[in-house]
Amino acid sequence: MAHSHNPCAHKNPCAAKNPCAYNPCAAKNPCAANPCAAKNPCAHNPCAAKNPCAANPCAAKNPCAHNPCAAKNPCAANPCAAKNPCAHNPCAAKNPCTANPCAAKADSSQFVRPLGSKMYGGNEKGLMAAGKKLWSDTSLSTNGLSCATCHAGNQAFNATFKQPYPHPVAMASDRGVDQIHLEEMVQLCITTPMANRALPWDSKKLAALTEYSKKVQKQYQMAAVNPCAAKNPCAANPCAAKNPCAANPCAAKNPCAANPCAAKNPCAANPCAAKNPCAANPCAAKNPCAANPCAAKNPCGG
Repeated sequence: MAHSHNPCAHKNPCAAKNPCAYNPCAAKNPCAANPCAAKNPCAHNPCAAKNPCAANPCAAKNPCAHNPCAAKNPCAANPCAAKNPCAHNPCAAKNPCTANPCAAKADSSQFVRPLGSKMYGGNEKGLMAAGKKLWSDTSLSTNGLSCATCHAGNQAFNATFKQPYPHPVAMASDRGVDQIHLEEMVQLCITTPMANRALPWDSKKLAALTEYSKKVQKQYQMAAVNPCAAKNPCAANPCAAKNPCAANPCAAKNPCAANPCAAKNPCAANPCAAKNPCAANPCAAKNPCAANPCAAKNPCGG
């Protein structure tokens, strides 16, 4: 059976014992039947690369399965949207903090600070500490979101976040407000993406979140200038463009990371080969039927 499914089986002496083993000649015939397809009828169609929009073999079981052509149009309508018109916007991945398409827009009176109102006055250090905790507090919303849900790691901020407040913000402009202050931005996030009522203007929570947001803004501004300034010491080396073969800044943490110059020598030894002498030969792509480098150790060898 193994030989009928895998014409190169004789080069893999263990194929008879594992009929689902990878066919080393598959590269020559990428549409050959997947030897394990019978066991998993929903397995990926080996010819799908030629027709990426081919029907998902399991779609009948799940009519709301991902549209196989969605890659061409990632914002295509969710096939289950008709069942739930308020379903998550399929383009939300581009902006995970977009408002729920069925949510009512917040009225500007909910986030624009009233004239004569006063903010809570407290110790800056204490407010910063309290704001840090509130940043991840989902109880501030009615939908399970927190500030960190959208903005962990400086994500989902508009480029305008680098500018000093007050400044224009698209979400506020949509509601007729041209300029917004930082404390108002906090209120806008609470009343729109987080779908809750605004905090009292003189509350400690609002003052704490505003204070901590100042720190987050500074981190975002620094990261925009120096990509290594954020809390990710493995971020791309800003000088890498000048020296593309410079050491990977994370190599110390992962000594087996790919050699950044491997593209120049794709057959260079696998940097982890010493730890795993049976690792695939990095030149195997040139000879997909090459013998398994561990064949000698393979008790099924012929």
